[in-house]
Amino acid sequence: MRRIGSSPFSFPEFRGATRALVFANLGAFFALLLAQLASADAANDIVRLLTLDPAACLHGFIWQPLTYSFVHFGIVGTLFELLSLWFLAGFLQSFHGSTWVNGLYAVSVLGTAAAALVIYLCSAPLGYAINSVALYGCFGGIFGMLVVIGTLYGDMEFLLFFTIGIKARYMAVIYGLIAVAMLFSQQRMYAFAQLGGALAGWLYVRLAPRKGISFMLSERWYGMRNAYYRWKRRRAARKFEVYMRKQGRTVRFDGNGRQIDDDQDNKKRWN
Repeated sequence: MRRIGSSPFSFPEFRGATRALVFANLGAFFALLLAQLASADAANDIVRLLTLDPAACLHGFIWQPLTYSFVHFGIVGTLFELLSLWFLAGFLQSFHGSTWVNGLYAVSVLGTAAAALVIYLCSAPLGYAINSVALYGCFGGIFGMLVVIGTLYGDMEFLLFFTIGIKARYMAVIYGLIAVAMLFSQQRMYAFAQLGGALAGWLYVRLAPRKGISFMLSERWYGMRNAYYRWKRRRAARKFEVYMRKQGRTVRFDGNGRQIDDDQDNKKRWN
C-alpha cells in the first residue's frame, strides 16, 4: 500500500457508491418528514417498525438490522452524518471502487446491529440489565469507514472540527476512546454498537477479498452453478454409456462429460 501524505480538507468526487449511499439516506430522511406531515401516528408506527429495537428484533422484527440505518431525525444530525458519509465513502471509493465500499458499509451497519443485540442479550445474565433502546442512523457504517481509513491510510491528515490537523489513525483512536468512555454512561448500548461497527469494518479489511464481498459471492455462485452443470453432464454421459452398451456399442467420456473419440486417439498415437 503506497504511503499517503498530508492533504487539505476537501470533499472527494460525488459518484458511484458514495452518491448512492448519500441519496438513499437522504431520500429516507425526506420520506419520513413527509410521513410526519401526513400523519404523526403513521410516522411513529413507521419509526417503530424500522428502527433497531433489540427486544422487538428478537421477537420477530428481523428486518430491523437492515432498515435502522436509513432512519434519521433532526436536520443538523442528519447533515453531519451525510457529510461524513460523503467524505469517508468518497475517499475510500477513489482507491477501492464502489463494490468494495458498498460491502464495507453493509458489513459495518450489520456489525453495529449485531453488537447491539449481543449486549442486550448478555447484559441481564451478567447482572447489568440494559433497557432496550431503539437505534437509528448510519453512525455504525461511518465509524467502520473511519476505522478502515485509520488502518489503511493512517498517515493521511484530516481537519478535526474543520480546524485542527490530525492524522487518520489518531482521529480513529480518539473516536474509539470516546465510544469506550460512553460504555460507562447511560448510552452504553449505543457505544457498544458503535464499537461493533468499527470491529466489523476492521474485519472486513482483514478478511474480505480485494474486489469486495459481492464479487466473492458472485464468483462462488457461478462456481456452484458451473459445478452443478458439470455434474449433470457427467450423469447424462454415464446414462448414455449404459444405453450404447445395450445397443452393442462402446462409447467413452472423460471426467467432464465430453465424448472420447477412439479413432482420434489412435491417430494421435501413430502420428
